[in-house]
Amino acid sequence: MDNKTNKYIAVSYKLYLDGEGGKELIEEAPASRPFSFITGFGFALDKFEEQLSAIEQGKDFTLTLNKEEAYGERHDEYVLDLDRSMFCVNGAFDSEHIYQDAIIPLQNEQGDRFNGRVVEIGNEKVKVDLNHPLAGETLYFEGKVLENREATQQEIDHMMKHLSGGCSGHCGSCGGGCGDGDCDCGCGDKH
Repeated sequence: MDNKTNKYIAVSYKLYLDGEGGKELIEEAPASRPFSFITGFGFALDKFEEQLSAIEQGKDFTLTLNKEEAYGERHDEYVLDLDRSMFCVNGAFDSEHIYQDAIIPLQNEQGDRFNGRVVEIGNEKVKVDLNHPLAGETLYFEGKVLENREATQQEIDHMMKHLSGGCSGHCGSCGGGCGDGDCDCGCGDKH
């Protein structure tokens, strides 16, 4: 994909998976809260970004991403039994944050951070699934391109600041003008 020009893309969509009775709706980004991103930063799946980049503003779209184009195969070896003691705070098991289906942040010995889903809590072990929740699935998108234009330098600079940790998830520190309590600083939330 040619990333020499970064595009700002905003879309409304519905995401479906194959279900027992046909396609099953699992996620929606309505026009009032669209999914928006700048191409070339890795915020969207490569094939999703590539295909949307070619669709004009105002056009409807239907995209199908097979599992290789989406989140890959599901791997049984990514389901781990971790010692329950890893989830203790001040000598007690952290049941407030560690419960079945909780998404929890983890870090390996190299300092890499990732999320896992708690599958089961036993007396000695906690089973955690490190597969992406949509691994092994074909994704069906139906939506509309609300914006598709060249990103401004200000938008690119803001994205770079966000990626370098400048926002830290708290818009008060990201320089997005959040002091008035009504901005969209790129953190995913309106404040």
